[in-house]
Amino acid sequence: MTPAVTAERRRRHTLYFLEWAAAQRPVHLDTDIDMTRVLAHRAAARENGLRYSIVSYLLYATGRVLDRHPEANAAMAPGWPGPLRRPRTVRYEGVTAKLALDRPVEGERTVLSALLPGLETATLGEIQQRVDRYRGEQAAELPEFKGVRMLGRLPVTVGRAAFAAALRDPRRRAATFGTVSVSSLGHRSVDGFHSAGGTAVTLCAGRVVDRAVVRDGVVVPAPVMRLGLTFDHRVIDGAAAADVLSDLHDTMEAFHDGGDGTAGTHEPAVGADARGADRDPRPVGGLGQGTR
Repeated sequence: MTPAVTAERRRRHTLYFLEWAAAQRPVHLDTDIDMTRVLAHRAAARENGLRYSIVSYLLYATGRVLDRHPEANAAMAPGWPGPLRRPRTVRYEGVTAKLALDRPVEGERTVLSALLPGLETATLGEIQQRVDRYRGEQAAELPEFKGVRMLGRLPVTVGRAAFAAALRDPRRRAATFGTVSVSSLGHRSVDGFHSAGGTAVTLCAGRVVDRAVVRDGVVVPAPVMRLGLTFDHRVIDGAAAADVLSDLHDTMEAFHDGGDGTAGTHEPAVGADARGADRDPRPVGGLGQGTR
């Protein structure tokens, strides 16, 4: 039997991206995060009628951390490695996340990328409102995804050229591509994974599951999430990337929403007995959508 050949249309933007991102030099790190404080805050919020997704907490922490590490909130300028140009990077003033979503486009499962700007100052509630905008099955019809729909209709040569043109100027790239990539597969039985999202730093969140941790010399169960960080070695070095991941680890584990966009080491709104409460395993949607 002759295998069927299918012309890719809805995923063309992904294929164009992969061709463009082949110039990256990805290196992978990961860590385990004790999510006790996050889940306690989430449980207390739900008692008050508020719902926060795990990825919103990660986005909240990411904005603060990258604002403290501007060398990682950056991009490689075009022209390198060119023989006649010096290597250059562009550092961005604000933090804009490129959040991976899994949504149907004209009936075909497709990865879309939603941009969430201003994360360095956004409150948790503001971030959740932005995430909620993309929860519905009709998210692909939103105006910001018009370019993705267009790339599926353009001739391939024109589509490739249009995609490259949109990313040519790194100073304008944040508005079209973000400054950090975030993806989550935690609604599936995925402990950890790594991907390169085309930005200097890509964050990949796995599921939250009870694991053995040591507290005061005693082994106890705690909700743990594995967080992967992929960095582009052209933009930053391993020590700087490790500092970013360590800061993310500490910020998440010490999470406290003061209501004014701050995170600190205050006691969570719910006591330690609430560890693991409200750990709803049901996803809001599908693979990689980052809204659990």
